Amino acid sequence: MVYVTGDCHADYHKFTTDNFPDQKQMTSDDIVIVCGDFGIWDDSNEEKYWLKWLNNKPFTTVFVDGNHENFDRLYSDEFKTVDFYGGKAQKIRPHIFHLLRGEMYTFEGKKFWCFGGASSHDISDGILDADDFTTPMEFYAIIRQWHKLGKMFRINHVSWWKEELPSEEEMQHGLDVLEANNFAADYIITHCCPQDVASVMGFHGSDKLTMYFNDIASRTLFHRWYFGHYHGEESVFGKFILHYDKIERIL
Repeated sequence: MVYVTGDCHADYHKFTTDNFPDQKQMTSDDIVIVCGDFGIWDDSNEEKYWLKWLNNKPFTTVFVDGNHENFDRLYSDEFKTVDFYGGKAQKIRPHIFHLLRGEMYTFEGKKFWCFGGASSHDISDGILDADDFTTPMEFYAIIRQWHKLGKMFRINHVSWWKEELPSEEEMQHGLDVLEANNFAADYIITHCCPQDVASVMGFHGSDKLTMYFNDIASRTLFHRWYFGHYHGEESVFGKFILHYDKIERIL
């Protein structure tokens, strides 16, 4: 069995038995896919508790990264990269895996092309960087002031990372993998979506990743494209599916 759902933001209550009763018939061979913003963050005791809780579920959880992940951790050696269902993935826990950008996986005999990342929407007032200030006192004073003013901002290497958007190498790798598969996949899993789809939903601000996905969508034969990021439940053009809370069985 394969299920797909939307963002977690380190809150995994959607996977309680009451909310997700199908798990009573599941095993570690069954896959639950999270479409980004999974919640790898600060290595706190709370995070360790919830990852242990999720790891002890009967199924295997996999996720593409979103824009709200700690990329200093994900891109470090903390999590080992392993072979996983025909592609490469990072092993977060024995039954939790990070699906790497541009990789193709085979679940239940179907091909899944996966690519994480997205632009943060909550940084309209800027990104603060401690290196731009003379003293810690000055830095924290600005943070307090901006919070008081209700500004939408994040802090570099604390709550925002430039790696939320892919490198040219990652995008080329994704194209190379698709080309090796004759630009065909049964399912595509991402965090954001093609810009043409985002615009239909009212999100008109494009970036290099949404435009990259426009190109992928035009060149690739696929059955369904699942994504998160926009915090809703919606179907566009019959095959682009946005999920947030819903956990849908697809295989």
